[in-house]
Amino acid sequence: MSEPPREHPPRTLLGELIRQRGQTAEEFSETAERFAREHGMDATLSVRHVQRLASGHRADGKPLGQVRPVTRRLLEEMFGVPIDRLLQPAQVEPSEDATTADVVRELRARIAAGRTVDADTVALLRQRLDITRVLDRRLGGTTLLGELRGQIDQLERLLSDVLREPTRSELAALLVDASTLAAWQSLDQGETGQAWNHYNRARAAAREAESRSLEAYASASQAVVLLDIGETAEAVELTDHARRIATGKASRLLAAWLAAGHGEALATCGEDVKSLALFDAASDSLCVGEDSAETPYLVFDATHLARWRGSALARLGHGEAYGALSAALDRLDPSFTRAETALRVDLTHVHTARGELDAAAAHGDRARLLAQQIGSVRQKSRLGRSTNNRIAETKVRFT
Repeated sequence: MSEPPREHPPRTLLGELIRQRGQTAEEFSETAERFAREHGMDATLSVRHVQRLASGHRADGKPLGQVRPVTRRLLEEMFGVPIDRLLQPAQVEPSEDATTADVVRELRARIAAGRTVDADTVALLRQRLDITRVLDRRLGGTTLLGELRGQIDQLERLLSDVLREPTRSELAALLVDASTLAAWQSLDQGETGQAWNHYNRARAAAREAESRSLEAYASASQAVVLLDIGETAEAVELTDHARRIATGKASRLLAAWLAAGHGEALATCGEDVKSLALFDAASDSLCVGEDSAETPYLVFDATHLARWRGSALARLGHGEAYGALSAALDRLDPSFTRAETALRVDLTHVHTARGELDAAAAHGDRARLLAQQIGSVRQKSRLGRSTNNRIAETKVRFT
């Protein structure tokens, strides 16, 4: 019996590194796709593509052409080597010594770069993220999400190369902030799967930072995705978990926010008594003028709490929802465009349920304009639901 044909010798550094791993193209394809899933990357790498990249040319002998950004990021993350170097011809004489020396040099360069990251660097990264957050409030995430994901990639690279504490913890905390903001922007633009992945990254970064407060914040934030896809019981469980792990660790401001988030989830399940009790607890925890320096990622005050409570009342069908939402709208800072959009969508549904169609149309028109302005697929979807479905869903019983 003849032996199976041997694979062609690798012609690129990538192919040589795969060979050193002792893997076939099929095995490396599986390894790469597993790595992508574990790191929240939306990337795939077929066996045929591995073979092309390893050989340095396509099956017809033509040059490879441009490598897709997601593939480039995946391979650079796996090997810690720039894609241009990975696709260069491998130095095969002496192959292993030369390749190993190159990889060692690359790693030393990355570690040396990591030594330059200090508190001032982290502060500059924080300032950039804070500016992104303010722009997001005003303009929405349509034009910001790509830039924000670039910030996340940079933070992950820095975190992988910085060795010193507390710089690593500070970078990890900043990664939580950036990832939760990217998750919220993704959710608002209808990218539910991407939002879920960003929240998973945020929770992992919070554990890297060894911060229970940040882990609670990321966990409770992720529950919004569960609410949006109808997994309400799981959302209640996750927000409860977030409150429990934050016990004794969270500031009063964060404790209030977590209680309100749990109350929102309970309202979605029709648990009105428990929900409203949690909103009362949130009000008790909320201190006017409390220093929010330790929670720069959190913008929450009495007005936002009133907005959340009004939305919960609307879900529960309480007649006081209209007054609560209207009062919150009157007090809302006009720079919070997305918040105003959500408020007007809630008021649209409340007026519709009360049979006040002119008022519903006025709020609906304004909400639609704002949603278009900030590119909010999520709020457009809420507006697009039929009145009958909305009433049945929330069991509205306005009087």
